[in-house]
Amino acid sequence: MTVIVANVLAALAAKNATTTVPILFVTGSDPVKDGLVASLNQPGGNVTGVSHVSGALATKRLEILRQLTPNATTIAMLVQLDAAESVLEQREVQATAQAIGQQLIVFDVNSAADIETAFATMAARGVGALYVGTGAFTSSYRALLTALAARNAIPALYPLREFVAVGGLMSYGASIADAYRQVGTYAARILKGERPPDLPVIQAVKFDFVLNLSAAKALGLTLPDRLLALADEVIE
Repeated sequence: MTVIVANVLAALAAKNATTTVPILFVTGSDPVKDGLVASLNQPGGNVTGVSHVSGALATKRLEILRQLTPNATTIAMLVQLDAAESVLEQREVQATAQAIGQQLIVFDVNSAADIETAFATMAARGVGALYVGTGAFTSSYRALLTALAARNAIPALYPLREFVAVGGLMSYGASIADAYRQVGTYAARILKGERPPDLPVIQAVKFDFVLNLSAAKALGLTLPDRLLALADEVIE
């Protein structure tokens, strides 16, 4: 038996191509809204998987960023607005910022050149903190994003631990490694005879807050005790 494991875009393409081969997805968006499954508890068809709905964490992420940079008059958000989850996240960040009177600049980026230009604009406008949005694009450019944030001395919050592992300051989000482990468990169960419609979509319930002390020191930041107490992992 064959099992297809894919991200949301590839899973949608696979679903359009076959109704018989089992398809497992890992997504940070809503798989029902994306058209992958009929419902979370009863997926139906030949598709199921894991959802960690990253965009829905926007308010919490902005709150953490503001705790670390309470004096930042302007915060930037950098995201590629190519998917429903990114648009949802942008709207939530903007709504939260407006509600609390926080000035926010949103950069919609689609290339490395766009990222470089965005950071140049942030530096020119005196941006005090950066919110990096969820998505495959920002994840694939995590080394560039963390390097430019460090070079421009801008404290940044990222959506995944993987950014912190390459030098980023902090992250808040679900564990991608755990998500793929859960998909692996589902793949094994399907290979043993279970069917995708009988396996509910797994929803992430644990989100990790990760801090990088070396990055904080390089930025000259003193991490508040309340943030250190909240951290699930502190990287020295």
